Amino acid sequence: MLLKRNIEVGKIRLKLFFLAFCLIIFNVSSKADNLNVKYTDIKVLDKVSSKNKLLKLKNGEDFNYKDLLIKSIKCKNSEFDDNPEITAYIQVKDLRNKDKNDVFVFNGWMFSSSPSIAPFDHPVYDIWLVGCN
Repeated sequence: MLLKRNIEVGKIRLKLFFLAFCLIIFNVSSKADNLNVKYTDIKVLDKVSSKNKLLKLKNGEDFNYKDLLIKSIKCKNSEFDDNPEITAYIQVKDLRNKDKNDVFVFNGWMFSSSPSIAPFDHPVYDIWLVGCN
């Protein structure tokens, strides 16, 4: 009787272990999909000419756009589908500014839903985050 009960408990533990293992594998694979984002989509508005342009930045590489040197370090889509949030770590240099004390015009996280949290402040250009691919 005791042996039969131990076998049943062992089967339940094995099923729970298998279920936990499957959940862990699924969670790791969904996070790996989020880490494999290679491109960041941003829009740049030229305030003088009132024209905007969609730029596709490859993460980790510099991109020259007129007087700006833009680099996207990392881009991440949210894991929740009901309220999508896109965040990206972006660095922007103004190439006209030759002062070595002020290296970056913008260096930080940018949020697609709330661009005013970390605003990009430039007299000629405006940048906002559109998406990750």
